Amino acid sequence: MLFCCDYNAVRSPMAEGIMKKFYGSRIYVQSAGVKNELDIDGFSVAVCEEIGVPLGRHRTRSFQEMEEWGDRIDAYDLIVALSPAAMRQAQEYTRYHAIDVEYWPTFDPTGLGEDRAAKLAAYRQARDQIEGRIRARFGPPDAEAEEAVG
Repeated sequence: MLFCCDYNAVRSPMAEGIMKKFYGSRIYVQSAGVKNELDIDGFSVAVCEEIGVPLGRHRTRSFQEMEEWGDRIDAYDLIVALSPAAMRQAQEYTRYHAIDVEYWPTFDPTGLGEDRAAKLAAYRQARDQIEGRIRARFGPPDAEAEEAVG
């Protein structure tokens, strides 16, 4: 499965990391952005570290870059779009390939909060929203992942 958002710097890396932590042995998962103009967001890294999901080594990538590097988008069974722009991009692939696409409108925490504590609270809100959607869609995490997060 492939998670996607605008820049692959905040929401989709969170979703990829959480999904890998919870179901990594059962589902192959990656993430991409419509564009790739940013590095991984430090606040995303920080709030995911709080739940044992390492994002510090994540390298942002766009759909186009994935394809240039040989990762075929049509090889994915499911694309989960977390932003309107990502949904439009994902739907383009369904014109030519049989790929299921789901749209999970997800809170964008970038630019919110006046200080570090407020920014972290906004990013936690996005992280928790993504985690809740993943649990609702895919069921309980693998036992080891649940113990590590729980």
